[in-house]
Amino acid sequence: MAFDAGISRAPRLASLDVLRGLTIVGMILVNSAAYLHYVSGYDVFPVLMHSRWSGFTLADAVFPAFIVMTGVSIPLATPATGQALDGPGLRRLLVRSARLILLGLLVSNIYWLATPESVAFRPMGVLQRIALAFLAAAVLYRTTGPRVRLALAAGLLLIYWPLCQLPYPGGVADLATPGSSLVAWLDRAVLGVHAYVKGPAGYDPEGLLGTLPAIAQALIGVAAGEWLMARRGARGLALAGLGLLVAGLAWAVVFPVIKDLWTSSYVLVSCGATLLVLAGLHQSLDVKAWKLPGTAFLTDFGVNAIFAYVLHELASIMLTAHMLKIPYDAAAPLIGTKTAALIPVAVFIGLLWAVLGYMHKRRWIVKV
Repeated sequence: MAFDAGISRAPRLASLDVLRGLTIVGMILVNSAAYLHYVSGYDVFPVLMHSRWSGFTLADAVFPAFIVMTGVSIPLATPATGQALDGPGLRRLLVRSARLILLGLLVSNIYWLATPESVAFRPMGVLQRIALAFLAAAVLYRTTGPRVRLALAAGLLLIYWPLCQLPYPGGVADLATPGSSLVAWLDRAVLGVHAYVKGPAGYDPEGLLGTLPAIAQALIGVAAGEWLMARRGARGLALAGLGLLVAGLAWAVVFPVIKDLWTSSYVLVSCGATLLVLAGLHQSLDVKAWKLPGTAFLTDFGVNAIFAYVLHELASIMLTAHMLKIPYDAAAPLIGTKTAALIPVAVFIGLLWAVLGYMHKRRWIVKV
């Protein structure tokens, strides 16, 4: 990582920083709620928890939204001098991806670093998937045209469908049952005990074959970024988002929306929802230049999104502090346990904001 202390750059699109910040705050919110639920036994709102298997909740929307935003940022970050990929450019992409993977390995293995004898090392994770999707999408952006990239994205999503349906050694695919697919079998065969979910039906939600539809998701984000660069307006972006959402829901009839498999229908539904929000923010913040409440807060998170994610993972143990349990215990009888559980989460996000707001004020941007 490196600090960029106020270096002059081209103006940023406010909508991108706000949506990136909204996505990161959403990730922190759902991760913190899950942490309190599983570690401290708190009762939390179901919408803040991932679907048990198939389905789509708020918690299921935030991670794919960040992959979309990663793709959106690629055209906007590419030098205007040209798109071709040369040796130095490829090295920069590889180095950035490697840094993300190393950060991901740190985040995925915090407990392994502390007690390696009690937990297994995990090579996959959120930042690792973002890094792989970013690398593939960035290389394709610099080496192929828009139509080719969209065709590749469609091809990856279509190919992934039969891959999830094929029989695997020792079993027949059943997408209604976790671990009963070729995708899960490959995770067990290659990762073994290093997969996130252990056992004979184990798999990794950020596993190997699931990276293919994640790359398609980033490529859809690249197309959205090109649309914004061309200043074609928010209407087309919203129509594209609506089309993807409808297509994903229709596909879900035969290929369910399953986050842990990163199914193609899940990609389309989450991409559609993300583009609809992006279109609304683009029209409001970039075109109309409205000053919406909360945008400064979200921008503070958005300009240092990866740093914010890593910081919240490293500091999440604060959620179990006794000082955060006091307001929960006091409020639970009055407002209910689910609502009271949001108090320590809100305090935790506020503490992170104090750091990120100070960094933004000082124009400190951590580049990964």
